[in-house]
Amino acid sequence: MNAPDNSRIVYLDYAATTPIDAAVLEEMTGCLRESASYGNPSAIHIAGRRARWKIDAAREDLARLLGCSARCLVFTSGATEADNLAIIGAARFRAHRGRHIVTVSTEHKAVLEACAALAKEGWDVTRIDPDTDGLVSPEALADALRPDTQLVSIMHVNNETGVLQDIARLGRLCRERDVLFHVDAAQSVGKLPIDVGDWPVDLLSLTAHKFHGPQGVGALYIADRAGCGVVPLLHGGSQERRLRPGTPALALIAGLGAAARIASGRMASDLVHVRRLHDRLLGGLAGLEGIRRNGSVTSNYPGIVNISAAGVEGESLMLALEPVCVSSGSACNSQSGEPSFVLKALGRTDREAQAAIRFSFGRDTHADDVDFALRRYVAAVTRLRALAPGQAA
Repeated sequence: MNAPDNSRIVYLDYAATTPIDAAVLEEMTGCLRESASYGNPSAIHIAGRRARWKIDAAREDLARLLGCSARCLVFTSGATEADNLAIIGAARFRAHRGRHIVTVSTEHKAVLEACAALAKEGWDVTRIDPDTDGLVSPEALADALRPDTQLVSIMHVNNETGVLQDIARLGRLCRERDVLFHVDAAQSVGKLPIDVGDWPVDLLSLTAHKFHGPQGVGALYIADRAGCGVVPLLHGGSQERRLRPGTPALALIAGLGAAARIASGRMASDLVHVRRLHDRLLGGLAGLEGIRRNGSVTSNYPGIVNISAAGVEGESLMLALEPVCVSSGSACNSQSGEPSFVLKALGRTDREAQAAIRFSFGRDTHADDVDFALRRYVAAVTRLRALAPGQAA
């Protein structure tokens, strides 16, 4: 296989992964270079204590970003592991009370597959379908809850559409019924204000690489309250309260802490920036006929915009957009060739789903990048429609 062309690219796939911040990289390389960081954090000698101090400092930085106590955070390899630990671990923790779980059909595969694994163990899983805007109504959730329901899992920001759920309102329904509430916040931590101290949330998953940290590290928040807990999926030493044993990845955890610290100071300005880019993109598409926004236009994270174009075929459109890097769906499912199950759940046809493009941008995206992508997109849609007239969705 030949290496990809190294010419200029325009990266608009921030929902898949974000560029690592220079200050985060410096924090990580310092851990790899400094002799003071060579020690195993589990060791009691001075090198071990210094390494453990760095991990504790990172945990404190993340705790400040989330508005929680540092003792409520468990480091993982990313959001997928955090989702699995939350869902499977909490289900097993509460199995003696009942075996019913509620989730949403538009969740990330890390949530849906974890629920599917529990179904094979005898759990009953209810999947709520959102409305055509991708929103889950409190009424739909209330109707799905049963006396034996033990866990509800609903994501904060959808990774394909950017739809923003009303987590506080949905969480109150769960708290009133003593049902554990898990939130996959991979797309919102570091980008939108989150205060788990004010939210009725019991478990929250995140990953560093969605907000300018390194790939390969994440965390799970576990509320410190009666009836909330998880059974570990891995077994070994006493690290991470025995919930995630193994020698901690010091440099990665330090990078996560640095990303959290930077996000705490930049979140407000970053959000204003992506809102401007969001409006610039949609304004540039206003004159193109047959364009449909997928997901809510009123309740969304502006850094993700999902658009379907009538009369074009998705794979051809993706190729025609290069060197613009965008996605036709979630990163974990982008090579399957199947229409997005998220867009299908919103009522889109196969053709509409296959013609969808997800634009996502962030801190390092420039207005020129959006303008370049707009020119490529409009030209590509126009040309593909001319080559295959009458193919409107």
